[in-house]
Amino acid sequence: MGSQIEQRFDYVKIGIASPERIRQWGERTLPNGQMVGEVTKPETINYRTLKPEMDGLFCERIFGPAKDWECHCGKYKRVRHRGIVCERCGVEVTESRVRRHRMGYIKLAAPVAHVWYLKGIPSYLSILLDMPLRDVEQIVYFNAYVVLNPGNAENLSYKQLLTEDQWLEIEEQLYSEDSDLSGVDVGIGAEALQRLLQDLDLDAIAEKLREEIAASKGQKRAKLIKRLRVIDNFIGTGAQPDWMVLSVIPVIPPDLRPMVQLDGGRFATSDLNDLYRRVINRNNRLARLQEILAPEIIVRNEKRMLQEAVDALIDNGRRGRTVVGANNRPLKSLSDIIEGKQGRFRQNLLGKRVDYSGRSVIVVGPKLHIHQCGLPREMAIELFQPFVIHRLIRQGLVNNIKAAKKLIQRGDPTVWDVLEEVIAGHPVMLNRAPTLHRLGIQAFEPILVEGRAIQLHPLVCPAFNADFDGDQMAVHVPLSLESQAEARLLMLASNNILSPATGRPIIAPSQDMVLGCYYLTAKNPKLGGHAAMPVGSCDRTAIDCRTDVLTYTSEPLAENLHIVGDVLVEVFCTADTPSFDICAVLSEVHPDGRVYNVTQGYRRVNPGENTNPLRIQFQGTCVPIAKGNQLRLSLSGACFPAYPVNSGTGAFPGESRLIDAQIITLMVSCGGDYPTRVLLPIFRSDAQ
Repeated sequence: MGSQIEQRFDYVKIGIASPERIRQWGERTLPNGQMVGEVTKPETINYRTLKPEMDGLFCERIFGPAKDWECHCGKYKRVRHRGIVCERCGVEVTESRVRRHRMGYIKLAAPVAHVWYLKGIPSYLSILLDMPLRDVEQIVYFNAYVVLNPGNAENLSYKQLLTEDQWLEIEEQLYSEDSDLSGVDVGIGAEALQRLLQDLDLDAIAEKLREEIAASKGQKRAKLIKRLRVIDNFIGTGAQPDWMVLSVIPVIPPDLRPMVQLDGGRFATSDLNDLYRRVINRNNRLARLQEILAPEIIVRNEKRMLQEAVDALIDNGRRGRTVVGANNRPLKSLSDIIEGKQGRFRQNLLGKRVDYSGRSVIVVGPKLHIHQCGLPREMAIELFQPFVIHRLIRQGLVNNIKAAKKLIQRGDPTVWDVLEEVIAGHPVMLNRAPTLHRLGIQAFEPILVEGRAIQLHPLVCPAFNADFDGDQMAVHVPLSLESQAEARLLMLASNNILSPATGRPIIAPSQDMVLGCYYLTAKNPKLGGHAAMPVGSCDRTAIDCRTDVLTYTSEPLAENLHIVGDVLVEVFCTADTPSFDICAVLSEVHPDGRVYNVTQGYRRVNPGENTNPLRIQFQGTCVPIAKGNQLRLSLSGACFPAYPVNSGTGAFPGESRLIDAQIITLMVSCGGDYPTRVLLPIFRSDAQ
C-alpha cells in the first residue's frame, strides 16, 4: 500500500501578488505541451449547444471539462482516457471538479491601478508617492498629466501635475525646431503611476525618513511615521510598490461563479461573469484600437473605461457610478463576496455549518441543576441519532440502520427509552454568539424536555450574556470519549464559576432569585399578613400564655434543624357546632423563653367534613432552628382579625347575623388512638 503524503502548513500569508505570480495561478502546461490559461473572449456558453465557448469565461481547455472524463467534442469518454488531451478540441480528459480550483487570467492591454490601494483608507498609493489622493486620482483617471522627468525645463518639477492645455503648450515647445528643451518626460494614467512607483528606492527613502522623523515633531512627524511604516512593510514582505498597478487580472474558477439553466430555458449567472465580460470587452477593444493606431484621445478614453471596469470587478461602487444589473441591482464584486457578515471569511471559513449541532430559542429552566440543560426531544433524537441507532442494533431491537431510522421516524416508545439511556452521562456544549470569552461555550448534562425551546439554568446567564427575550443558543455534541471527558472536566458549567477576566464569581443570583432567597430566609415571613397582622416574625410569648390557646412544645433540639418547604399538621379535632375554624402556628422557643412564629396555617371546617384527622396546610417557609431551641405548635379556635369570624352555623362569612353566632367549643384529642403529627420538610446539607 502506497504511503499517503500528509500535507501540512504553518500559516497562510496574504500579500500583494506580482504579475508573474498571477500568471502562474492561471497558466498551465497540458500533457501535450500546450500552454493554456489566458481568457481572451467574453463569451460564456453557446446557447445552441449549451457547451462552454473556447477561450471564454467557461472554457474547458483552460478550466477543465464540464463533465467527468469527457472532452469538449465528445471524442473521448470514460475514465480509461484519463490524462489524454483531445486532438480536436484540446481539452484534457479529467474530473470536472478541477473547475472548482483551476484559474485563468486576463492579460490587460494597458496597466490599471488596484482600487483597494487607490481608494482604500488610508490610500497606500498616495502615501508611498507622497502625493495628495486627489492628484493621484486625476492621474489614474486621465484628468491630469504628471511630470516623470523635468529634463532641463526650469518651470517643471518631478511629480508636478499638468492640465491638457499646459501639456500641449510644453509639447509645442519641445518639438519646435528652435527648442532647447530636452529630456522632458510626461505621462498619464496607471502607466505613469507605475513609472513613479518603479522609480522609488524604498531603502533610501526609509533611511531619509528616519532622519527627518528624528528632527521633526507634531503632525508632520505623525505623517512621516505613517509613510515609514508602509515602506517598512513593503521592505519586510519583499513586495514591490509597482505591483499595486495590475497588468494581469486573475479569473476565478468557473464553478465559483456558476451559470445555471432555469426552468423556462433562461439562464441565471453570477454577477462576476458580467463584470469579467465588461473587462474583456473593453480590453479587446483597447487592443484593437492600439493595433490600428487610433487617435490618442480615443485610446485614452478606452483606457479610462478599462480602469473603471477593473475597479467595478474588484470593488463595485468604491469609486464612481455603481454598475447595476438588469433589475437595477448593484452587481456583487470580488470584494462583496469576501467582506461582511455574508462574506467568504465570516460566513464560510469562520462560521461553517457543523454536523451534530442544533439551534433553538432559550427559556428559563428553574428546576434544573446548574450543570443541566433542557434539550427538546425533537432536537435530541436528531443530534444523538447515530448513538441511538447503534444501541437499537446492539440490543437486537432492529437488524440494520434502515430499520432503525424507520423506528425513529415512527416515534416508537422504545426509541425514547433508548434515547434516555444514550444521553445519560453524555454532555452537550451550549454556545451563544457572540462568543466573547471562553465561558461563551460551556458543557451541560442534557435533560429531555417537551416543546422546542432549550431550557437554561438562570444562574449561567451572565457568563453567556444571555436573557430570555428571544435569545438563541447553539447545541454541539462532543463525539469522541476524549472530547466528552474534556467537556465534563473542563467545560461543565459547575466548574466555571469564576470569570477568567476578573477572577471574581460570574455565577451570582439576581432579580427573582434574590427576592425569593430573601423571602424564604426571612425570620418567618408572616403568612397571610395584612393590615390586621403585619408581615414578619413577631414575639408571641404572651399569646401562647392565654387560656384559649393550646400549645405542644418539643424537647430541646440535639442538632441544628433547617426547615425548607411546606409544613403539614394532622390533628384530631371535634366541635359542638357544624362548622368551626382552627388556626395553627409553628414557633421557635428560645432558651430564655421568647417565642417567635415560624409559619402558620388556617383551616375552616364546613358541615359534614371528616376531621379524623384534620389536615392543616401551613405556608411554605425556609428557616434554620438553632441547636438547643424548641419547636412549639400552638392551636386556637379562631384568629380574628387575621381571618374572618366563623358564626358556627356553616354560613359564609358576612352572610349570617351577629345575633345568630354561637360560642364554639373545640375538643382536641392526642396520644394513643389519636396520633397528632407535625410533618416537617427537613433539609440536610449532606443530601444530594
